[in-house]
Amino acid sequence: MAPRSQPTARQVRLGAELRRLREAAGLKAREVAGLLNSTSAQMSQVEAGNVGVSEERVRRLAAHYACTDTELIDALVAMATDRTRGWWEEYRGVLPPVFQDTAEVEHHATFLREVVITHVPGLLQTADYARAIYTYVHPGLPESELAPRVDHRLMRRAVIEGDTPTPYETLIHECALRIQVADRRTSLSQLRRILDEIDKGHATVRVIPLDRQGFAGAGISMMYAGGPVPRLDTGLRDAPTGVAFIDAEAQLEQLRGLFLRMREASLEPTASRDFIHRLAKEMQ
Repeated sequence: MAPRSQPTARQVRLGAELRRLREAAGLKAREVAGLLNSTSAQMSQVEAGNVGVSEERVRRLAAHYACTDTELIDALVAMATDRTRGWWEEYRGVLPPVFQDTAEVEHHATFLREVVITHVPGLLQTADYARAIYTYVHPGLPESELAPRVDHRLMRRAVIEGDTPTPYETLIHECALRIQVADRRTSLSQLRRILDEIDKGHATVRVIPLDRQGFAGAGISMMYAGGPVPRLDTGLRDAPTGVAFIDAEAQLEQLRGLFLRMREASLEPTASRDFIHRLAKEMQ
């Protein structure tokens, strides 16, 4: 099988999990290669996500590694055999790979949790709001590149608005609700959209008030995507070079704890809806 020129984050994750199983068993790649009639170099390609792996090989490797977690093995098999070509594939070669990777992670998530401080979450943004952000961050971006970015952001809504919506909970700081990324009309429309998503049951929104004492998490923004088993959860955080995908258990545990602590600083959903409604009335 020819190596992939650009593996997706999901393919890279599968390889990383197979590597972790091997390392936990105390085996070297060259010791395992013979089991698959392969070489250590080819094993490295598999574990880097550059080469696909069949269900039969995943199960043989798991057995060789003495892995008895059947739920994890089944989940890895599902990742290895998944042939989903979602709507995000339309943007391959049009937008940077991280756009497709983010949408794919969201699509396969069993639940989504998000924390945002300075911007409204992407899954809740209006077209005008998204356009204002992209235009500000990339002022020289031509319309041919700007329009696909906005369209992609709106298409991501499918994960919470489709026939089988993914449970989505987000913590939004008051700053994000008050900052006018464009103009008053855009901000008002954005607040109304959030209220609409709440009323339709597409999102559980909790607001962190600006005057909340003891809140030291203003520098934290993240998304947490639940996997089919906790070990396959994924964290997404913005980094200077783009979105960073987090899969190390120690870091995932930290993100889980951060979300729970920040949730404690937020208002209950009903109070949060009332809070956003009051802000919208102020802007009318």
